[in-house]
Amino acid sequence: MARKTKSKNRENTLRNKFRFSIFNDTSHKELFSFKANGLMMLISLSLAVILIIVSVTFLISYTPLREYIPGYPNAESRKAIIQNAIKADSLEQTMKMWAFQLENIQRMVKGEAPLTIDTLAAAEADTSASKSTITNKLSKEDSLMRVEVMKQEMSSTTTRNIVQIEGLHFFPPVKGMISEGYNLAADHPYVDIAAPANSVVTAVLDGTVIMANWTDETGFTIQIQHSNDIISIYKHNSKLLKKAGERVKAGAAIALVGDKGNLSMGTHLHFELWHKGIAVDPTHYIKF
Repeated sequence: MARKTKSKNRENTLRNKFRFSIFNDTSHKELFSFKANGLMMLISLSLAVILIIVSVTFLISYTPLREYIPGYPNAESRKAIIQNAIKADSLEQTMKMWAFQLENIQRMVKGEAPLTIDTLAAAEADTSASKSTITNKLSKEDSLMRVEVMKQEMSSTTTRNIVQIEGLHFFPPVKGMISEGYNLAADHPYVDIAAPANSVVTAVLDGTVIMANWTDETGFTIQIQHSNDIISIYKHNSKLLKKAGERVKAGAAIALVGDKGNLSMGTHLHFELWHKGIAVDPTHYIKF
């Protein structure tokens, strides 16, 4: 009985008519009056709340007011974010191209065929497992190539190469003493020349610088492409004096002797001489 009474009172409240008025406090004149029953008042209040929510949402979404919300980036910030993303993508592409060029230079030095852009794109599209398989395959092929090169060096090929580049006038790369000589059996196809720190390193022949940069293992390194398929390489320098793409004359200063890189064991110049992709003994042509 009590529940029915309460329910009936609620229905009566919603059906009862109410009047909302505004009066002038001095003259008691009615300025505004609004009449409605309880249900209409509830509907009107709900519609007003919905209208306010929609209006605020519209203002925040489609007007500059949204920039005043804490944490929301303004137009300049969004523009900077987009520009930074574009620059980051450009730098990533540039680094990939540098890595691609360095890989080709190394393959040319080893006597291997250079990679193509299509090969690089295909490698990037592979999964991590595929990349691992390709890397292992390349490593195996690289090892086989090294064995083949050593066999060629131990055979009459070495003599043929010596004859082909004899008669060229090589400048000594630095004034010093050979601390460790050329030795294929010990996997040392180059010479180490002990010299005072910051001694001038010079180009052994006329040529073009094809690489001049820093590596963690060999420090400041520079490579020069000469005529007759000859490449000279200078490592562990303290400073480089030439950039990639520059033409150099025989005897021109290209770097300063140092002790840079994880593989360096003292102040010296690591010098390599390559002919047609095969490392040759520099002492056959240069008087150190």
